[in-house]
Amino acid sequence: MTGSKEYRQMKIGLAQVKPKKSDLQSNIAKIRKVIAKFSEETDIIVFSEANLTGYFLEGGVLEASLSVGEIVEMLGPPPKNSPDVVLGFYENDRDGPFNSVSYLEASSNQFKVKHVHRKLFLPTYGVFDEARFVRPGTEVAAFSTRHGRIGLLICEDMWHSLPSTILALQGAELIIGVSASPARDFLKDSDGLPGNLKRWDTLVPSIALEHGIFVAVSQLVGSEGGKIFPGGSIISSPEGSIIARAPLMEEGVTLATLSNASIARVRNKTPLLADLERALPDLQRCLLETRKMGSGKSFLVNPVPGEMLEPVDIRPKERFDTNFETENIFGLDLELVEKVLVEFIRDEVIRNRGFEKAVIGISGGVDSSVTLYLAVAALGAENVLGIKMPYSTSSKESSDHADLVLNATGTQGNTVDISKSVNAYVEQFEKEITPLRRGNLAARFRSLVLFDQSAKLNALPLGTGNKSERLLGYYTWHADDSPPINPLGDLFKTQVWALAKHLGVPDVVVKKPASADLVAGVNDEDELGISYEEADPILYRFLEGYKPDHLKKQGFNSVQVDLVWTHLSKTHWKRELPTVAMMSSSAIGDFYLRPKDY
Repeated sequence: MTGSKEYRQMKIGLAQVKPKKSDLQSNIAKIRKVIAKFSEETDIIVFSEANLTGYFLEGGVLEASLSVGEIVEMLGPPPKNSPDVVLGFYENDRDGPFNSVSYLEASSNQFKVKHVHRKLFLPTYGVFDEARFVRPGTEVAAFSTRHGRIGLLICEDMWHSLPSTILALQGAELIIGVSASPARDFLKDSDGLPGNLKRWDTLVPSIALEHGIFVAVSQLVGSEGGKIFPGGSIISSPEGSIIARAPLMEEGVTLATLSNASIARVRNKTPLLADLERALPDLQRCLLETRKMGSGKSFLVNPVPGEMLEPVDIRPKERFDTNFETENIFGLDLELVEKVLVEFIRDEVIRNRGFEKAVIGISGGVDSSVTLYLAVAALGAENVLGIKMPYSTSSKESSDHADLVLNATGTQGNTVDISKSVNAYVEQFEKEITPLRRGNLAARFRSLVLFDQSAKLNALPLGTGNKSERLLGYYTWHADDSPPINPLGDLFKTQVWALAKHLGVPDVVVKKPASADLVAGVNDEDELGISYEEADPILYRFLEGYKPDHLKKQGFNSVQVDLVWTHLSKTHWKRELPTVAMMSSSAIGDFYLRPKDY
């Protein structure tokens, strides 16, 4: 923070820059342009976690990792009036690799390494698997810069109280966090933010207020193999208020000016850090005692010396709450969902895979219609082709509805009648084929047409399957699920209907009974034995960890619960890649783990 000792100011910029997976040269060039563009406007510019390579590298981490010296060399001479740079990267070190963040100080002829922090807490749960591919850091330390005393942390480091507290006790006036937090939970009444960023909105101001410091977090933006990084970087003042916020899903630099005058004001008014410093010796003693006791030991103290406590059974009697909320658990912030899915399609088609166009199989149903509307918003109607692929048993209504959405979006449509092709196989080889097999045959032939048309037009196929169908196994394997990109695959059917209404899909398409249109007159509910309105709440709670018996006790229909559980449990194989016999220590997907190659 530059200026007088009493009133220093610092201009900080939070950079949201979409990296290209593992493309070091391209990403460095992009980072250099951003630094040069904002040299006159910032003292420090902060890029996100793993911004040099992308986050989900898996077994490609070692190949894409660099030493901090190599980064300095690749960045080259700083531009005139260059800011200092904070950059997240995978670090190649003798004891590594590490998930690291560096503070690079600009000098006249090169950037100088001021500090490197290595991520302490490596999330290895859910979508995360960091501990398998990088090693944890072991140090946390504040350091002095020409702009004041600063501390660096990476993502989950900030979810634990001690790292931030240590940095504040070491004199940090500003904690800079870098993060790659995938977007999830787009619920109503979320203030236009996905659920993961709502948590950061609580966390960051709390850290700032507790210690009377500034806290800035730069979030990764872009899409990596279906994991959507939303951006939304923020800065909190020592008062605990968010003073700057970057937009969602967009590249750019968000600027703010920080003054240490507010630090002094807050600490004088609420001396929480001073109170902590006074209590620190006792707390350190308690920490040492805790370590001696070992994790999981009881901290109960006898109320009277020599008197034993009665044992207490603290095990939960029920794993879950006994009452379910009756509100709509599927309610989404539809504007936010639309924005994110449009940007997802744009990122995956254009930026990640190098295509300009997309092809979609248009059935006249709600799923393909919603996908079409999103694709047109992302790529433009002139870059989307909708292909109708009717079979002789397909209803005229399906064709009419497909034409309706094509015309409504201004999208070009082609028709490829698959009847003769499917029937030629049946008549020559399988005259006794069942309706189910014929339907699957038609579905797979449609996939052949879609991929061949994509090759002809140099356009990427988009999938249209929803989460309910995927969980129930209600689709043809390697047909409906074959396109490489699927924007709807994590939305329940009931959520797709809501999104369709929001997007303006014609009511006649939204309100008609769901049908695969593979067998004349047969709807999804006829084949599944349950409607999506009934199945979705059950599926939702199974994914939350509830078991069939528990749902039955809470009043769900026993037959429906068992039916959904059977569909879910017996179709896991359909949601996986083909099972390969592992014969070596380099088996693909088991030992040889790489990021998605586009």
